[in-house]
Amino acid sequence: QPCWSEYLTTRIEQNMVVNCTCPISECCAQPTTAFICSIISSEEIIAKYEKALLRGYVECCSNLTWCTNPQGCDQILLKDGLGYGAACSKCSWISCFNCNFLEAHYPASCSHMSHMTCAKCNHGFCWRCLKPWRPTHKDYYNCSAMVSKAAWQEKRFQDYNERCTFHHHAREFAMSLRNRVSSISGMPKIRTLTFVLDACKVLEQARKVLAYSCVYSYYNQDTESMDIVEQQTESLELHTNAL
Repeated sequence: QPCWSEYLTTRIEQNMVVNCTCPISECCAQPTTAFICSIISSEEIIAKYEKALLRGYVECCSNLTWCTNPQGCDQILLKDGLGYGAACSKCSWISCFNCNFLEAHYPASCSHMSHMTCAKCNHGFCWRCLKPWRPTHKDYYNCSAMVSKAAWQEKRFQDYNERCTFHHHAREFAMSLRNRVSSISGMPKIRTLTFVLDACKVLEQARKVLAYSCVYSYYNQDTESMDIVEQQTESLELHTNAL
């Protein structure tokens, strides 16, 4: 029993218990949950084992995933029918299930979040796999584009990137403000500040949309639709600044 206990404890701590087999090389038998719980006496090790089982189950199910909140959340989400705008019931973080980006990025499409362009030669590629964005494009290593065009592309990217970064920082400020107000409203003899919390939530969502509108506008080549988008974005930004 001590040998089994040490063996199973090591496998659990190394996150290798899901496919654990008998230590005898000729034996392919896997220890059951009941057997492991009867051998391991440490509650901490058993808790790690249960987490490993849950993690393995979620990874095996194509319709399940973890919440992508970068601040940390252990909620399991069901992907079926939720598309790119799934809100976590625990932390309210909105995830995108159509791509691997950490959060929903409307109005930018999933392809926008993967499509990168070299500022020097204007080569389009996917930042995930580094393959050419257009498979038929053969001269993506030939940096012979005009300097003026490359400079214009770089300046355009910097402008949109700065706007996007500003809105992300403003969103973080709104989140920080909401957390501070939440701590104040929880104190005794302080009147309810629900309306301020609601305003902060609206600010967070508005800044998020404005940030990803920059991504959408950068890649959109339709001049007619862009006029409408820019007008709507400008209106949203004015109201957001006022709020």
